Parts: sequence; C-alpha cells; structure tokens
Amino acid sequence: MITAELVKQLREKTGAGMMDCKKVLTETDGDMEKAAELLRERGIAKAAKKSDRIAAEGLVYAYVSDDKKIGSIVEVNAETDFVAKNEEFKKFVQEVALQVAEKNPKDVEDLLNQKYLDTDKTVKEVLTDKIATIGENMTIRRFARFETDGLVESYIHGDGKIGVLVNFEKGDSEVAKDICMQIAAARPEYLDRESVPTEKVEKEMEILKAQAMNEGKPAEIAEKMVQGRIGKFYGEICLLEQEFVKDSSIKVGKLLEQKGYKIVEYVRFEKGEGLEKKEENFAEEVMKQIK
Repeated sequence: MITAELVKQLREKTGAGMMDCKKVLTETDGDMEKAAELLRERGIAKAAKKSDRIAAEGLVYAYVSDDKKIGSIVEVNAETDFVAKNEEFKKFVQEVALQVAEKNPKDVEDLLNQKYLDTDKTVKEVLTDKIATIGENMTIRRFARFETDGLVESYIHGDGKIGVLVNFEKGDSEVAKDICMQIAAARPEYLDRESVPTEKVEKEMEILKAQAMNEGKPAEIAEKMVQGRIGKFYGEICLLEQEFVKDSSIKVGKLLEQKGYKIVEYVRFEKGEGLEKKEENFAEEVMKQIK
C-alpha cells in the first residue's frame, strides 16, 4: 500500500509533484530508490522537451574569494523572471559561480561535464534535475574567471540584471568598487584606445569625415574635425577615457594613475543581452491548452 507518508518522502527527496510521486511509487511497488530513478528518467524527458524554449531571463551572479585573489561571474538563464526569484534557482546560480572559481573550467562544455562541487553528479545532471523540478528550460550561458596577485572586485546591479568583475594589478576595494559601478553604468566596450580594433576606428573616422563634409566643410578642414571628434568616440567606448561617474571633472584613467592603480581586465554581463526574448501570447496559449 502506498501511504501518504511515502509520497511525502519521495516528494521532499525529488521535488516532483505529488501525483507524479504517487504514480511512480505505485509502478515500483513502493520502492523509493526505483521510484526516484523513474522520476529522474521522466524528468530528463521533460527537460529535453523544454530545451527548445528560449531562456532569456535569469540571473548574473559574481563570487569573489575572501582574500580577493580569485573571482568568477556567471550568467544562468531561465524562461521567466519569476524563476529568477526562485530561491532554489538562486542557490544553483551561486553554486555554479563557486564551481567556476574553484574548478577553473576552460569553457561551458567543460563546466557542464565537471563533477558538481562535492557530489557524484555532473553539473549537467544537476542542471537537468533543476529543469525537471522547477519546470522551465535553463541554460548556463557564459562565465568568466580571474585569478590575480592583485585584487579582484565585483558588483551586481538590479538583483542580478547586470554584473561586473574586474581584475586589478593593484588597488583597494573602495576604488575597485567605484570602477565596477562605473563599468555597470557607462557600459565601456574596451579598456583603452589600444584595445579598440583598427577597423572599428577606421569606420568611425569615415563616418565622422562624411558628417563634416555634409556640413559643407572642405576636405582638409573635415580631416581636422575628425581628429577632434574621434576623442569623443573613445570617451564613450573606452573605460579609461570615460568621465568618472562620481566626479565628471576627471577621467577614469587619470583617477587610476593618481591612485597608482592599474586594471588588467574586466567583464560586464547584462542578463539576456543579445538573446531573442519569446513574445508570449497568453490567449493563444490558453486556446492551445483547451484544444
């Protein structure tokens, strides 16, 4: 006989629905291990069906070790903003960031195949279990990891909407935190002028010259105007050329120079950037369910 207590135990163990638990327990004559295995198999089947759904919501999360020598940042996507507020999902994202910091995977595929923290399951298996129990497609989209003799600092904005991780050759946490917030707010694409691809600069100069010529300026004057205006271009896309958000009278590069600090590298992740979000039509969805 399948008791309510047995169903409750299986539900707590697997996170599956009550009716699903009762069904598999009946099929396995109350064998808890076989029932859990059966649920997992069916959960994997459910997860596979969900894998074609667009996951553009989710969370960006950063982890930095206590000594500030190792840091990681991850973006894990889900289908809805609702799931991003789920405590189980949040805990999973935090643990993935810790996994990246501790195990140093070379890419997402390598990460998925690693053993999940101190368990016998792989990261991929744990992710699949989460998809089955939470009920939405989820993907580990990207991550970055820095290890340094200097200082790693992070900043998360808007409950995981934007995340920044910065590797400093030297610096202190207060200034580092300010720089992280600068990157989050001002969205620099590159660290400095030298980092900007030549073709991007050339293209911008062509555009600026065309603008000047369209204003009726002679070619030689247009050339001089381009040289003047290209500085503004660098000031928008290069971190060290940007005005410091807390004091617009000084540029970030000058501030760091005065403090004797140096940035080695940084990353800025914005949740769902570049992903096509699914347009939900709830009336259509309801009609499909009815049919």
